[in-house]
Amino acid sequence: QVQLVESGGGLVQTGGSLSLSCAASGTIFWISFMGWYRHLPGQQRELVATISSNGTANYSDSVKGRFAISRDNSKRTVYLQMNNLKPEDTSVYYCYCHARRKLSEYGREYWGQGTQVTVSS
Repeated sequence: QVQLVESGGGLVQTGGSLSLSCAASGTIFWISFMGWYRHLPGQQRELVATISSNGTANYSDSVKGRFAISRDNSKRTVYLQMNNLKPEDTSVYYCYCHARRKLSEYGREYWGQGTQVTVSS
């Protein structure tokens, strides 16, 4: 099994910063994409950011210029640096990866349990 464990969530004031991390463990042959999603109030799940194995990043327009995603392939860990946080960023943030457990299998998505980020006014 592949397990994703997030850390770094918490409560901050408007304009503050948080850094999230997510480490993958278990039987893993290769991780292609890693990233973060969130659920905003009254909205469906939203992509926050993803990053490929070679470091190519993709961001939601709502977080461009404020958030930065990175990964350490040797540690199988993805990070999300969140700056200039706004109340509308409040959400549960979910880590995900698309991984192959072994060469003979297709890749699939795996999800973390989520970590709460709350931004107060």
